[in-house]
Formats: sequence, C-alpha cells, structure tokens
Amino acid sequence: MNSSAPQTIFARGAWYVVIQGALICLILFGPQGAPLVSSEPFTTILQSCGIAISFLACLIMAIAVINLGKNFTPLPCPKDDAVLIQTGLYRFVRHPIYFGVLLAALAWLCLFPGVYVLAYSIGLFFLFDIKARREEVWLAERFPSYREYQYRVKKLIPAIY
Repeated sequence: MNSSAPQTIFARGAWYVVIQGALICLILFGPQGAPLVSSEPFTTILQSCGIAISFLACLIMAIAVINLGKNFTPLPCPKDDAVLIQTGLYRFVRHPIYFGVLLAALAWLCLFPGVYVLAYSIGLFFLFDIKARREEVWLAERFPSYREYQYRVKKLIPAIY
C-alpha cells in the first residue's frame, strides 16, 4: 500500500467494525419489538425458511473467507500485502462476506420476525453499503483494475445491487 495508507486501527476503519458488531448484537440479543407476523401456519413456514437461509449464510461466509485467504481482515482497509481477489464467490459479488452476514440477519428476522429486528437488519444493510464504499476507495487506490471489477460485479447482493 502507498505511504499515505492509514496506520492506526481506527484510521483503517475499526469504527465500522464496532458499529457492525453493535448492530449484530442488537439483531441477536436486542429487543425484538412488535411481531410482524402472527399467523401460526405462516410463522412456521417463515421459521423453516430462516433455518435454511442461516445454513446458506454460514456456507457463503465460510467460502468467502477461504477465497480471501491471507487477505482476510475485518477492517475495510486492505492489508499492506493484499492481492485483489476476483475468483470464487468474488466473481458474483464484490463483498460476499457482507452478503452472508446480511443473509444471516434475514434468517434471524425469519426466525424472530419483530419490527426492531427488521430495523436493525436494515441498519446493517446501510452500514455495509457505507463501509463497502469506503473500502472500495482504498481498493481502487491500491489496485488499478478494481474500477473495471466494480462495473462488472455487483457490490452487496449478487445480480441485484
């Protein structure tokens, strides 16, 4: 990375990770709010979908971490010795770990369909969008081919966004 690369953990984006952790804790352990669904048959179907989505989310996150290899960092600023990964899940979405976490939030919403869980999950989506924008500034500075990759591959949701 160039000599102007941020050096402190907070200059490298740790605040995003702190807020992300807080939102994930709210999703998992915070108040759920008023139920969005009360119909028993629909609740059971929704919970079954939540279980299936949670397995998919875990699989996506695990594969994405494996695809990143030594490049993995929870911080949005890439490591100094990072290389640009465009293979594996990164062919389909630029931030598959974020996508997996968003799927996990959706799974939790299906299992515990409360209005606050929905609000926390929406907040997490917006945080990931902001965090990804900052991360991509650093990636574009580091890797000249990143701009072409941005035009070719969606940011957070494969084939959609």
